[in-house]
Amino acid sequence: MFDIPSELKKLPQKPGVYLMKDTNGEVIYIGKAINLRSRVRQYFLESTVDDHSLAGAKTAHLVGHITEFEYIVTDTELEALILERNLIKKHTPKYNILLKDDKNLYPYLKLTVNENFPRLFMTRRHIKDKAKYFGPYTSGAIKQTLSLAHKIWPLRRCDKKFPTPSNSRPCLNYHIGLCKAPCAGLISEEDYALLLEAVTDFLEGNRKPVIAKLEKQMSDYAENLEFEKAAELRDSLAAVRQLDDQQKIESAGGTDQDVIALEYGSTDALSQVFFVRGGKLIGRENFMISVPNEECAEKTLGEFIKQFYGDNTFIPKELILANDIADRQLVAQWLSSLKGQQVSITVPQRGEKLKLAQLAQTNAELAFNNFGEQIYVFLCITP
Repeated sequence: MFDIPSELKKLPQKPGVYLMKDTNGEVIYIGKAINLRSRVRQYFLESTVDDHSLAGAKTAHLVGHITEFEYIVTDTELEALILERNLIKKHTPKYNILLKDDKNLYPYLKLTVNENFPRLFMTRRHIKDKAKYFGPYTSGAIKQTLSLAHKIWPLRRCDKKFPTPSNSRPCLNYHIGLCKAPCAGLISEEDYALLLEAVTDFLEGNRKPVIAKLEKQMSDYAENLEFEKAAELRDSLAAVRQLDDQQKIESAGGTDQDVIALEYGSTDALSQVFFVRGGKLIGRENFMISVPNEECAEKTLGEFIKQFYGDNTFIPKELILANDIADRQLVAQWLSSLKGQQVSITVPQRGEKLKLAQLAQTNAELAFNNFGEQIYVFLCITP
């Protein structure tokens, strides 16, 4: 028999992770602590169990199912945070906050500048291979962007190795105007580099030179009475401008940011994420979160961030939050270690960032209401 009072006395006063188990030995809750003895003992204090507040009722319900626990000591609280996240992902405990949606691996556009005559295609793997990556994008945005880029700039799509044999013949893509056939030597590396320069400007959001160049080419075709080519460029121009209009919300910082807001319900929450890349809003996504025992908003949002970015191949330089989270500095330190450079977490009180956060919050509320849930607000009172 596992004697909880005796085991509580053995707990070390060190950082670590604790795992609560039920009668079947199943892990039902995982938490981290800067001091294991102090944190775990709080669950079993009479004052906690007899607390009839919302937070107290939640804790009492959990404690009523605990028959044993174990713990793992770490050197630092940051190590405890990382271990906690990994163990939650492995065990998916019923009393932990869990991200329902499997949308972690967002797609990127990859420009293989590490190859001769680079290609542009979609990938979900962001690796250190000297290629250029753009994104991440939402699924709809990446298809639209890739299709438009291929339409305007006929980069090769095959995976042929260069140099190619001297007798290579162009494929169908060349004959329908979708490739310049570098495999057959029909475009020089210098001219191909001009295509790459233009498509890079386009993908980095620097659309003004792209639009100006397309306008000049269209005008030249019209003057030379090449009306069919001029019409094609007119359509391409319209598509570029439409895409630019869809991304017209700009951030003053001109950097990569994710703007995150949370809306709460009885057993679920919804997190809305705005993706800002290069200062422009390129897309957004909703994520449903399972919230057992009506956890507080600060903890729920913090858990979402840990679960979402722990598997994501891209972490922006800044997270802008509509509401604060628990352990904000610690989570920022963890994100910085994952990215390999400084990541900041901001809860703005004024200015353009506040407007972005409020916009994300408004959209989170609207999206959550579409699920027909009744909205509740809970105060965060941690035992």
